Amino acid sequence: MQDGSRKAIIAAFFANLGIAIAKFVGFLITGSAGLLAEAGHSVADTGNQALLMFGGKRGKRPADRAHPFGYGPERYFWSFVVALVLFSMGGLFALYEGIQKLGNPHEIESAMVAYVILGVSIVLETFSLRTAVKEANHVRGDRGWWQFIRTAKAPELPVVLLEDVGAETGLFFALFGLTMAEITGDARWDAVGSIAIGILLVVIAMILAVEMKGLLIGEAASDEHLDAIHASINGAPKVNGLIHLRTMHLGPDQLLVAAKIDYDHSLSVPELAQAIDDTETALRAAVPLAEMVYIEPDIRRKLEE
Repeated sequence: MQDGSRKAIIAAFFANLGIAIAKFVGFLITGSAGLLAEAGHSVADTGNQALLMFGGKRGKRPADRAHPFGYGPERYFWSFVVALVLFSMGGLFALYEGIQKLGNPHEIESAMVAYVILGVSIVLETFSLRTAVKEANHVRGDRGWWQFIRTAKAPELPVVLLEDVGAETGLFFALFGLTMAEITGDARWDAVGSIAIGILLVVIAMILAVEMKGLLIGEAASDEHLDAIHASINGAPKVNGLIHLRTMHLGPDQLLVAAKIDYDHSLSVPELAQAIDDTETALRAAVPLAEMVYIEPDIRRKLEE
């Protein structure tokens, strides 16, 4: 796991832990459904950061006989689990609480306490989101935010970013519901805020689940890396041309490359072996993530032209 991802996860973990405690205390004092929904959301987020750190540690284990390609995909698996936790503990809990309070509204007590807690939570969540944005800017290049989330191979930063955006937006939903309940005297507005939080979290969880599913199944190298691989192979000594190429991320920092290459037909076996070694060296220099490279020499046939 990169240092930037780790820093963003740690910042989010401590921010969410503090926010969860504050919101639970606020709910016990005020009885606000929005605060309880947000408290459940923050508890889920805190657990999610722990899962991301756990997945990062598990993914570093070296390859063994049972898993010859290593444990890199564990980072994708635990990120997928995060999406499930956010959906169930965050989204569904908020929806349940909101629907229940919509039918049986509970008068809000000590609204000022709720406002203070929401204000403190917004400050802490803003700090966490700012850290995630800062670290993501180091790696996203000229990609837009949506493109970054869709194409990133390291799952931690997109997960933390979406969680923090959801948490920040959810806090304003809770603030809106609480304010409307105070202005109108109708506590059902607070329940509406909770329902809005639940819908938001379910949508974010579904986006995360779809993205992590793609990584779990196995995604190819990025277009940038594919171009570099093509150029390094076609530019290697004694290469007539690339016939066939397959790539797959075994983890965010580990790429599997399998290529069928047409070499100079006049090469002897030792010369061919040296040409293959030269190709691998050029490929790894161009794309350091290509830790596992398998090259098969072949002859380009007309059907493959």
